[in-house]
Amino acid sequence: MAAPLLEVADIFRQYGPAYRDMHDAALSPQQHRAMHAIELCRTAALGGHVDQCDSCGHHAISYNSCRNRHCPTCQSLAKAQWVEDRPADL
Repeated sequence: MAAPLLEVADIFRQYGPAYRDMHDAALSPQQHRAMHAIELCRTAALGGHVDQCDSCGHHAISYNSCRNRHCPTCQSLAKAQWVEDRPADL
């Protein structure tokens, strides 16, 4: 059975504190902020809201994103839009 794929946020959450303990002096304040934002992305720490289906009433919790420009989760939509827009430039 294959191991589940980890996202950058999962890796940062699991290994980030130990990495920062070992390499704190080498990380810039911007790198600390980016790592922290990515760790909190789409978690209850950033808040969220409840989505409800108008037809069946099903509820789903959606957590807010960090919106950090370095976050692969937050920037995937922007990247997809950018790729989609490129044929128009040709």
